[in-house]
Amino acid sequence: MTKTKRISPEPVEHIARSILILRGQRVILDRELAAIYGATTKRLNEQVKRNRDRFPEDFMFQLTAEEAERSRSQIATLNSGRGQNIKYRPYAFTEHGAIQVANVLNSPRAIAMGVYVVRAFVHYATCSPRTRPWPRSSTIWSTSSGTTTRRSQQSSQPSVS
Repeated sequence: MTKTKRISPEPVEHIARSILILRGQRVILDRELAAIYGATTKRLNEQVKRNRDRFPEDFMFQLTAEEAERSRSQIATLNSGRGQNIKYRPYAFTEHGAIQVANVLNSPRAIAMGVYVVRAFVHYATCSPRTRPWPRSSTIWSTSSGTTTRRSQQSSQPSVS
């Protein structure tokens, strides 16, 4: 009898923090999805490219150079030297694309976490902005007439006196 390693799933709220609004769609970036599924971003993108027919435009899209620049951490500073900067523009996956990634990765963790990714997207869609489980200030990207704008969304939780 062989033992199977039990995979401890991340809470739905933790995964929901990875969801961004980009081009009017709820998405998770490839680097976040790779971390959730326990794969490297390189392997995730390799599998997506090998199975390109499983990812129509409404499942994923590649960020523009401007969007990729804005997706970088505002706190972290980039090191100088070779290999220290983002080499490729990230991909953004919608809910359906995120599930397809789990299917093409075909690892036990990816399959197990796929359920939680779907629950995170549903949780994000159904809860009010006041009860969303992420920090009070979050960055939202939206496009208006072809340009990408960034605005900070503040939580409107009442203050306690």
